Amino acid sequence: MPIYEFHCEDCNKNFESLVMIASALDDVTCKHCKGSNIKKMISATSSTQPLKGGGIPAGALSGCSSSSGFS
Repeated sequence: MPIYEFHCEDCNKNFESLVMIASALDDVTCKHCKGSNIKKMISATSSTQPLKGGGIPAGALSGCSSSSGFS
């Protein structure tokens, strides 16, 4: 269940909303003014795991080590 960021064109405020399914994006209204003139914003993703060189979460390649070479 992703949390999306939105911008309301009516009151010019940003807000977040938990959207259960993609088709429900059309039903989101502004948390401040209840307007429906909103735009989904592009937001950065976050992860609780540090990323390795190629953007792979640490531990995702269990058993592989870039420092040990071939086995």
